[in-house]
Amino acid sequence: MTKTISINQFRVKIYDTRAEMGFCAADEAAAAIRGVLAQKEECNMIFAAAPSQNEMLAALAAQQGIEWNRVNAFHMDEYIGLAPDAPQGFANFLRAAIFTKVPFRSVNCLDGTAASRDPAAECARYSQLLRRFPVDITCMGIGENGHIAFNDPPVADFDDPALVKPVALDEICRNQQVHDGCFATLDDVPTHALTLTVPALMHAAQVFCVVPAATKARAVRDTLLGDIRTACPASILRRHPAATLYLDADSASLL
Repeated sequence: MTKTISINQFRVKIYDTRAEMGFCAADEAAAAIRGVLAQKEECNMIFAAAPSQNEMLAALAAQQGIEWNRVNAFHMDEYIGLAPDAPQGFANFLRAAIFTKVPFRSVNCLDGTAASRDPAAECARYSQLLRRFPVDITCMGIGENGHIAFNDPPVADFDDPALVKPVALDEICRNQQVHDGCFATLDDVPTHALTLTVPALMHAAQVFCVVPAATKARAVRDTLLGDIRTACPASILRRHPAATLYLDADSASLL
């Protein structure tokens, strides 16, 4: 069963199960890709890398009738300083989840190793790519602290002039990586990362935001019912003209 509500112009769809949520989000994202490709030669997409996206990414990779060879893929954040082959690296996560599953026209990854040497240069390189390939679709999640990408409350800026920037990660964000099973202890989690900024994410014509699990229930409540402010960065989604939030029963439990 699906329950659909709207808050401001933000569409919210609540499903009984996480699997149903992921399948339906993927189905609607696939329709959006086809719609873009009916109007343009290429579609440019940004993907989030997190366990919360597993069901949606698997279902999207299994979709039929998408001309993936006309889709350019990007991702939205990356740790600084992890080993290039570290499984926790977000580019590596997405390679395993979707980037190597379907034949994209191009896959464009942030380079955390290069950022450890010269973060400004890596931000400039990736920003140039984003300007060259203006985003059509963003597929994203919301963090336990309400972050989108690695725009944690202390560093989020709704009017950020940059497209990509280096950031220090707050403790709630870093602990989430432990809760998600990505790292064994907090000390193992990197302290800094590159992130696409809030405006870079919001530039997409369409946003598909997939947020399962009870650990996200408070962030979901604050996103939908709190003030639109950087204390909950995801609240800015309520100002997007074409964003949809997909929840399961657990993440919607405080609504």
